[in-house]
Amino acid sequence: MIFSRLRWLLAVAAIVVAEVAQAADEYADVLHTRNANRGIAMLRSMADGCHYTTCEGNSIYRHSYARRGEKERLLAVDFKVADYTFSPDEQRVLLSDAASVKPIYRHSATADYWLADVKGAAECVLRGVRDVSFTPDGRRLLYAKENNLYIYDISSRSESAITQDGRWNEVINGTSDWVYEEEYGFTRAYAISPDGGQVAYLRFDERRVPLFEMMRYDNSLYNKAYTFKYPKAGDKNSKVELWLYDLAAQSGRKVDTGECDDQYIFNLGWTPAGELYFYRVNRLQNHFEVLLLRRDGTQRVIYDERSPRYVERPNGSTISFVDGERFVVREETTTGYMHLYLHSVSKGRIRPLTAGKWEVAQVVAVTPKSVYLLSTERSPLNRDLVVCDYRGRCRRLTSQPGFYSVQPSCGAKFYVQSFTNVDTPNVITVHRADGSVVDTLADRRADVAATGRWARKEFRQFTTERGDTLNYYVQLPEDFDASKRYPVLLTQYSGPGSQSVRNRWSLDWEDAMVRKGYIVACCDGRGTGFRGEAFKKVTYADLGRKEVEDQLSFARYLVSQSWVDAERIGIYGWSYGGFMALNCALHGEGLFRMAIAVAPVTSWRYYDTIYTEIYNGLPQDNPKGYDDNSPLYHAAKLSPRTRLLIIHGTADDNVHFQNSMEMCRRLNEAGKQYDMMVYPDQNHSMRPSATSLVRQKMIDYTTKNL
Repeated sequence: MIFSRLRWLLAVAAIVVAEVAQAADEYADVLHTRNANRGIAMLRSMADGCHYTTCEGNSIYRHSYARRGEKERLLAVDFKVADYTFSPDEQRVLLSDAASVKPIYRHSATADYWLADVKGAAECVLRGVRDVSFTPDGRRLLYAKENNLYIYDISSRSESAITQDGRWNEVINGTSDWVYEEEYGFTRAYAISPDGGQVAYLRFDERRVPLFEMMRYDNSLYNKAYTFKYPKAGDKNSKVELWLYDLAAQSGRKVDTGECDDQYIFNLGWTPAGELYFYRVNRLQNHFEVLLLRRDGTQRVIYDERSPRYVERPNGSTISFVDGERFVVREETTTGYMHLYLHSVSKGRIRPLTAGKWEVAQVVAVTPKSVYLLSTERSPLNRDLVVCDYRGRCRRLTSQPGFYSVQPSCGAKFYVQSFTNVDTPNVITVHRADGSVVDTLADRRADVAATGRWARKEFRQFTTERGDTLNYYVQLPEDFDASKRYPVLLTQYSGPGSQSVRNRWSLDWEDAMVRKGYIVACCDGRGTGFRGEAFKKVTYADLGRKEVEDQLSFARYLVSQSWVDAERIGIYGWSYGGFMALNCALHGEGLFRMAIAVAPVTSWRYYDTIYTEIYNGLPQDNPKGYDDNSPLYHAAKLSPRTRLLIIHGTADDNVHFQNSMEMCRRLNEAGKQYDMMVYPDQNHSMRPSATSLVRQKMIDYTTKNL
């Protein structure tokens, strides 16, 4: 009897092991196919605009844009390269050692840096530093270490400090604080003048910013709190100053940025005429200015933009200088659609360069004769490459509908183009400036096809009960039969200005569900981007209301289809999408059988100043916009039939674990049942080690509960 019982247990164990092994392969298949669709890593144009370089493991290669197949190895080192930069004369290369990289936050990391002569030996010159760059003469390196700026003389192998008052959680020189890094997307907060004589840098005094503690476990006997300055909505930001340092005199002076110290100063740059400019944005982010520091020491505002709601968050390509006098601006407040305008430093706006009920999604390159841009004119779902002259005469350079991304050479003599659409994985080609094809660098169609069949996205539209026409896609199982009913998983992000419904090839864990017989659908509701300012900004000061209405309308629309099993509708989202998945589960009145919320914001009071306040105003001024749509205040509405899974990493410095803990508190108080997966010491992207585990968990949970 005992022996029979043992055999039964062993048999069951074997079945379980087999099921686990099979499940573990599901997301592995997705990863295998995504790797087959790889791009070309670390491609850089050389200064002549006729050659480019790539990095393969530990070697740097030079290629010709114009001559097919020309490839020369410039140097090889004894370590895997994380990144590399050429000196201005391209006789030296600065390389970071991948094994030494230590991430700080999403965009920041320290590393060890090696300096190599082209075709010569490499030497480690800097250890544990960040944001390194050559001076224009190539003789020195500027970098940040422990909140201060330093300069390293290559010939004498000596370093000297530009600043000395940097302290952790107090003062930062030359690199950004947490909120600037996360929301403005940069870490290097300095710019060297073209003549190499001056360094403009930002000084962040963050002593008034509240301190946030994030627990670290790290397999230690005693866990430790990691503390950093994180300004939550309505709280104090860093006081930011702009300084100008003279390298020869070894002295600096503060630049006047205005009387207000509660504003945003960023995007330092030098015009082709060698004059310093910078961006200034007020706390409410509805007033954006570009200021120019003239050679005579005077200042002038050369661009001023205001909006009753907000000015779309500026970035490095919002302003692009053509020469010392002219510059191109990308903005949406004039017509309600994002377009380009030619401006003059002395005369102001000259003329529009683009127009129409479509948007300029990105400025690719600016040359003395023309500007290259990515356009949505064909469809909001597509991106096309367009070239315009400064009279506003434009020509599209791309033919097949889809999603194009472009890397121009210096001077835009050539460009490398990556093309994809819903049916086509990456096709990477080299083009001349006129759009003519020179060479194909990679065509991933055969590589992807060899990994098996994956469901294509079908793009459609539907109209909500309120009369809004929304774009969505649906993925159907390979053996789809319209006479049958299928479970449906809704995937979405829904954040302001975002876009999930795009005509491009992509793959993630949801695609594994289609292979398992599920329908996957995704809808971009009101508030998402590339359909004009009115569509995007309709959610202003009321985050989470209209977006939830649209996702619920989409779910009800799908339920009305004969091929949908109305009893088996699920929804998933990550970050803002997690906030949405929670709200949809709570307001859906049992519409959803399952909901998965990963790293969800549960109250916008817990999130940072720059992101939250641009879309929701200050909590002191708009408390209802913060609280009425917070999942925390609707926990009691969770239907008994909705299985809810909350997933979070404890080291999430972006959307703090606090969000999920407070959601759990409210669900517990309401007597609601839910599931939770916690990943110790993982960040917002579930790194460094849990990215695949999380996705496989979601596959398993959906299979079991939907």
